[in-house]
Amino acid sequence: MSDSISEVFVPVRRAAAVLGVPAAWLRSEAEAGRLPYLRVGRRLVLNPQAVERVLMMRAQQASGEGVDRE
Repeated sequence: MSDSISEVFVPVRRAAAVLGVPAAWLRSEAEAGRLPYLRVGRRLVLNPQAVERVLMMRAQQASGEGVDRE
């Protein structure tokens, strides 16, 4: 396994704390397929960096950033 792998997966509550969002919302978004996650047994685990990237992309799309307005 490579030392350059920095994929850290944490439980929903810890990811929510890192990202500053409610845990219930984060779980709901993940289970709806709008955020990347892994299921380990009955638990959901997330990579906060990957979730943050998705949320940033969603925010940019919602604000119309990068869209030509002609």
